[in-house]
Parts: sequence; C-alpha cells; structure tokens
Amino acid sequence: MAQSSPLLRRPLYVYDLPNEIVSGLRLKDQAPVATESETVIKPVPKVDDALAEARVSTATASCALCGVAFKDAQEQRRHAKSDFHHYNLKQRMKGAQAVNEGQFEALLQDLAESISGSDTSESDDDGDDESRRGDLREDNLAALLKRQAKLSTHVESQDDGSPKPKRRRTGGTPLLWMTSSVLPPNISLGFYRALFTNLELEDRASVPEFLRRKQLSSQAASKPKADSSDGVPPATLVDAPHFFLCMIGGGHFAAMIVSLAPKMSKKTGGIEERHATVIAHKTFHRYTTRRKQGGAQSASDASKGAAHSAGSSLRRHNEAALTNEVRELLGEWKPMIASAQLLFVRASGNTNRRVLYGPYEGQVLGSNDPRIRPFPFNTRRATQAELMRAFVELTRVKVSEVDEAALDAAAAAEAARTAAAATPSSAGKPHSAIATPKLSDEEAAAQLHTSQLQSLIRRSKAPSVLSYLNKNSISADFRFFPADGLQHHHAPTPLHLSASTNSASVVLALLTKASADPKVVSREGRTAFDVAGDRATRDAFRVARHTLGEARWDWTAAHVPAAMSKDEADRRDERDRKERDKKEDERRKTELERLKKEEDDKQREAEAQGKQSQGRSGGKALGVGVKALEKTPQERREEESRGLTPEARMRIERERRARAAEERIRRMQGR
Repeated sequence: MAQSSPLLRRPLYVYDLPNEIVSGLRLKDQAPVATESETVIKPVPKVDDALAEARVSTATASCALCGVAFKDAQEQRRHAKSDFHHYNLKQRMKGAQAVNEGQFEALLQDLAESISGSDTSESDDDGDDESRRGDLREDNLAALLKRQAKLSTHVESQDDGSPKPKRRRTGGTPLLWMTSSVLPPNISLGFYRALFTNLELEDRASVPEFLRRKQLSSQAASKPKADSSDGVPPATLVDAPHFFLCMIGGGHFAAMIVSLAPKMSKKTGGIEERHATVIAHKTFHRYTTRRKQGGAQSASDASKGAAHSAGSSLRRHNEAALTNEVRELLGEWKPMIASAQLLFVRASGNTNRRVLYGPYEGQVLGSNDPRIRPFPFNTRRATQAELMRAFVELTRVKVSEVDEAALDAAAAAEAARTAAAATPSSAGKPHSAIATPKLSDEEAAAQLHTSQLQSLIRRSKAPSVLSYLNKNSISADFRFFPADGLQHHHAPTPLHLSASTNSASVVLALLTKASADPKVVSREGRTAFDVAGDRATRDAFRVARHTLGEARWDWTAAHVPAAMSKDEADRRDERDRKERDKKEDERRKTELERLKKEEDDKQREAEAQGKQSQGRSGGKALGVGVKALEKTPQERREEESRGLTPEARMRIERERRARAAEERIRRMQGR
C-alpha cells in the first residue's frame, strides 16, 4: 500500500512537501488509474478517442457512453446523475462524439472563465441546494450547451475564410499526476491544475520546477494578534502568500483569506501536525430565495413581474442588504485580495455574479482577472466550514497506487470481449438501439382497442364504452393486449377494470346491455366482483343479477350475492343517508350546547369578578367590571377559529402573520 512508505504516513501538503519528494519530482506520461484506499483517492482514467468510441470499460460496472468504469453499483448510479453523463447524452442526441471526463472538466473551466461577470447568461438559479449538484446542472450544463450552440452558429456564419479564434486548452483531468524518484514506480502524486498559472501549465516540462519554487517553510503555532483595535491582521500574515476563497448562492455568502504557509503544532507524543492559518473570514446569511422554489427574487421579478406580498418584499430588502454587505466587505479586504496569489470564486447564477463583479463604484473583483479560478470539485452551501474543506481539498496531495499487472490483464480481457462483441451487423448502430418485434395487423388493432377502452372506462364514460364496442364489433369479454402483460394481471377485461376503478355505471352497462360474462376470472383466479372496491360497485352486480334473472349466468360461480332491485338499493342508500344526517345533527347540537355552556360559565365568572371588584373599589367598579368582560386578542382568535378545520386555522394564521409583516415593513419604510 502507499502508506507503507515513511514519507506518506502523514497527509502531504502542496506547499510544504518533504525535501526528498520535491527533489525527485517529475511528470508522469499518463495519468494512472488508482485503487482507492483509506487516504488514497482514485484519479480519473484518461480515455483516448479510440477507446471512447469503442466504449471500453475495465470493470463489471461501467458506462458505455462515457467510457468509464466503476468499482460498485452505487458509484455507477452517482455517475448517471452527474453533469458529465448528461452532457454526453446531449452529445449523442445531436449525433456528436462523446467526450472523456478530462475534456469535460476543461470545457467547464473555460465556461466559468468566459461567463464570470457576464450579463448574457439566462441562468438565474440561486437556489439553496445542500449538494450544489442542482445548481451545476441548471447553470453550468445549460450554459455550456447554449454556448456551444452559439459557437457553432458563429462558425457557420464565417464565410470569408478567416482563421477561427484559438481556444485556451487547460489539459486533461483537473489533476496533474507526478512521481518521485524516492517513491515506488506504481505510486503517483496528484496536484490540482488550478494551483498553477496558465503560463506555468503551458511549459509542462517545467511544472515540477515551479512546484519546487512554491514550497514554504512551516510556522510555529501561535494565535494571530491584531495591529490595532479594528481587527486588522498583522502585516506579517498579509504579506505572506495567501489565497482568497469566496462562495455565494441562495442568500448565503462566505469569504476567507488563508495563508499558504502551514502552521505547525505538536500533539501528545511529539507528533507534528500542520494546520491552515486563516487570516480573515466572514459569512452573511440572508433570506433571499423562496424555500423549495429556488431562484432569486430579482430574477423572479424580471421574468414574471414584481410580486406584491410580504415575503417578496422581505426577499427584495434582504437581497439589497446582502449586496451592500458583500461589497463593503470586499472593499475592506481590497489590499489583501490584491496581493492574493489566486482567487477561488463560486458564484452560480447571473444575480450572484453581479453582486461580486458588478459593475459598481469601487469594484474590487474583475471578471477578467487571470487569478480567478472556479473550484474544480463540487461544493455545498457557502459556510466557513465549507471554505476550509475546499482549501484543504485544493492543497492536499492526492496519493494513488496502481497495479500495472492487474491493469494489463483487465485491458487484455476487455479488448478480447470487445472484439468478440463487434459484428458487422451491429457496426455503426447506436449502443442503446434495441430491436423490437413488429406487431401484426391484428395485434396492432388489439393494442389500439385496449388503449381506447381503458381510457373511456377510467373516465366512467358508460355510453361511450358501449358505443365503441358496438361500432368496432368487439365482445364485452375482450381481453386487453398484451394478454400476458403485467399491467393486465389483475384486470384483463373491461368488466374487471370497471370494477377495480369503482365505475358502478360502467359495470351495470356492461352486464345489462353488453352481456359481459361475470364468471370470467383473471390470471390470479378472481372474478370482476372480487376486485370491486366499494359498495356502490358491488350493488351494481346485484342489480344486474335482479335485472337479468337467475338463469342468465351462474351468479354463484361469479361470487355475486343475492339479487337486489334498483329501488331497494336506492331506498337503502336513502335510509343510510338519513341516518348519517341524523348523527351529524346530533353531533352539532351537542357541540353547540357545550359551547353555550362554556360561554355561560365564562360570563358568570366575569360577573362574579366584577361584583368582587365593585365591593373592593367602590365607584370604579363599573369600569373594572367592563374591563374584566373584555377578551384578550388570543381569546378572540380562539373564539373565531372554533369549529374550523386545522387547515382553515393554519390559513387564517398565515394571513394574520402576513398582514403583521406588511405593517412592519410599512412602518420601516415610513421612517
């Protein structure tokens, strides 16, 4: 394992690597495929165009479209929900070639740098998603597809033969993989490309040398002291190399300035431990998005018009307050931001980008700043803890161990399987194409009749069902197509479906006018009467038995009880209705008597209190007695809501709170 080397027993920090490792660093020719362990992450394998076209996978769980393999089914399900997979699906639908994960990350990074601070994007989703995957899919993926469509349109419109503008390529995966002469050859070290400048990445041969120059010495652990009472960090921390990290979205803002020089401390037993030194940090949290709806209030106003409600007014006020707070903070941190090595910013959505990039007077961040980087991994809600997690992820070296013999064996087995599966008949066809048997004319007609009859029965259209059967000369005992389909297991005939959906009128019409056989059973051996769901439907069978007579069908075999005429069923229903009404009247009468008794008791209690007050205070008894009879606001609300359902009470309470909020806002605006 990788941890067997003494140099890898503790986590490696990018800017404080052991001298033995730094002196022997060199780039690997190809990114390795790692076996993930406790502190080892698995790098993304580099798939060339030929393997991607052949849809090669090196494990039992794989994605043939994207050309990647997974160690288990759970990882495969996460991949199916990722932007990478969705983008390749869009490419396949357009007839374009799928990209590998490294190319997709490069496209996303180019997109983030091109649209940061731009007002042309129509993606205004600022929702508060814990995992941020919803924001990436709504913003980055949609914007990427739209931008590619615009680029293709622009290229087609160039008729003068002018050269196409060169796009800046950032390389393959988000990680640069290196190895060291002091480490075994099967161990690789991964560094995020975002930690290097564009000029450093262009000269790939010198990247290890640039990394050696970035090494910093550790500092002793000490609590940073401010130069003055205003909380400004000491000059030694501000002048040291540092990063600026910022996240904003869904009304949550978090910013942090972290020194790159690690802070050294010793744990019990003399074990050295490195910590990050935070120079400054700040968070703001405001209610700016409607919960479970997402999107900024300003974006909703721009698309649907300004809403006039207490909630929308609060969100507009909080949006403006958050914008002012963020811009004031950026102004205070302007010297530290100007001297930062790199700026890592996550601002998804047009509204959030306007907050940071303006334009506004005294603007601090610029969308064209070459130091700005997006986070090359998924992030969650903007908090101080999330920023610290992102910083640790950026500066932690990824250690990977790969078994070359196992890879060669897996590649050979997969190549043999691919060669055996490739046949001339399947060449050039989409991977997802599945041959479906062609239906005969009789099967196609049966399928059409099935869909039409099921639609009419579910809507309880008894006359239409009879008309359709007569017009198409279909028996009332028609078996739905396909007969062995799972969807027709419980209800294979129109009579079964009518009984299971509690369509009493359709059941009676099929039995009395279409001569449907009630003895027909389903694949589980149940008659139509057995699947009836309510009493009205079961009564329809008994009425049909009375109407058709005992000799028409074997009603006992159909499990239908004794016959009942339509008049008897109506009289019984009327009798049951009267009994229900009588019980309801008695309940209401009892409730009214209880309420009246409570009111009388309260009135007698108030009168008794008034008499006692009159005996004690003389001439002031009348005013005190009247005051004692007055009800508090809570008592009045309880009296108004008495007898209402819980839903009605909640609706009244929401309206009362909304009126109170509007009144508070009106008073605030008046001042």
